[in-house]
Amino acid sequence: MINNTYIDIFAGCGGLSLGLMNAGWKGLFAIEKNADAFSTLKYNLIEKYNHFLWPNWLPVKEYDINDFIKNYSLELMQLQGKVTLVAGGPPCQGFSMAGKRNKDDQRNKLVKSYIKFIKILKPKALIFENVHGFTVHFKEAIQIKHYSSYIERALKRIGYRTKYKIIDMSEYGVPQKRKRFILVAMMDSNPEAVFNYIEKNKKSFCNKHGITHNTTVEEAIGDLTKGCGIVDSPDTKGFKAGRYGHAISGYQLLMRNGVSISPNEAVDSHRFVNHSKEITKLHMDLLQSAPPGKRITPKDNVVSNLKRRGVTVLDKNSPSPTITSIPDELVHYSEPRILTVREHARIQSFPDWFEFKGKYTSGGKRRKLEVPRYTQVGNAVPPLFAEQIGIAIMEVLKNDISKPNSIV
Repeated sequence: MINNTYIDIFAGCGGLSLGLMNAGWKGLFAIEKNADAFSTLKYNLIEKYNHFLWPNWLPVKEYDINDFIKNYSLELMQLQGKVTLVAGGPPCQGFSMAGKRNKDDQRNKLVKSYIKFIKILKPKALIFENVHGFTVHFKEAIQIKHYSSYIERALKRIGYRTKYKIIDMSEYGVPQKRKRFILVAMMDSNPEAVFNYIEKNKKSFCNKHGITHNTTVEEAIGDLTKGCGIVDSPDTKGFKAGRYGHAISGYQLLMRNGVSISPNEAVDSHRFVNHSKEITKLHMDLLQSAPPGKRITPKDNVVSNLKRRGVTVLDKNSPSPTITSIPDELVHYSEPRILTVREHARIQSFPDWFEFKGKYTSGGKRRKLEVPRYTQVGNAVPPLFAEQIGIAIMEVLKNDISKPNSIV
């Protein structure tokens, strides 16, 4: 058997770690800079599930990756060759095609911090996740920066074999057309075998979990409408929250597995926004006039009162567009409102027992410091996909160990 320990860096609220836990991996520790995101990871995966072994020399709290390397380099050196997997990718905002795509974004430099961490630890394998834009060139007058090529070259110099693909999460049971750069690197195994495994087994994986591999929005959140019932929000005065309706799909049953609340209790983080009359009218106009599933802008003149950069009315019969940290980009398919945090989490494949901590939203200058619930969800790796790639890496490593002449 392989040593199935891993370290999650740039861990966020724990989507990747949750998937790896479900795949049979055991966490050693996680590195996440933001206190809000780490509080969610800590509550669910450290306190509730005791998923991380967490060494005695490391206080259980949030860490900046560069400070961590500086302060714990000796401890990392002692772990060299003893950890099987490192998972996680640096913040993606500087590479995102949906954002301003700034080549000078300081977060882009965290790719070098990632490589430095790998050089010290030298795990047998790693998973690197980022946005689709990670493969797109930054054009400059003198040179072209292509970060996916940079990280491949850097890993090969350390001694890794690498393979990356652009993966559409909607093909793996996640009800969302979320395209992501996924790179797998391995010291002594073939990383291409990992992608072959997840592709070959995605339908059987979904069947085993009672879902289809192309889940729709309605199958994901159809039991969370306002029509299912509302109660006072348990964590925010002056707001209403939603209750469960009848589960109408295997996906909803899967997401609700492990939750024990009474019919009159609110679902965690299922707090409805208090829309103004003007915004409610905008959403009603969009429901009547906007083509479902198509992003529209003010220039499209579909409705007269749209002031947002872009908005999509969800198509209940298709996967959702990519969930981001900006909640007003999506409108519910049958109700004149944006989605709740829990509905975003469902579309990201977080189970309902996974509770989110911190503020719901943030604004202004605080957005640079705070990571509220909507942002935690939008930045996460879908756990359902993370589970599949976690299983694949474990199986590839096991098969290599079983070969008489393999070196691991």
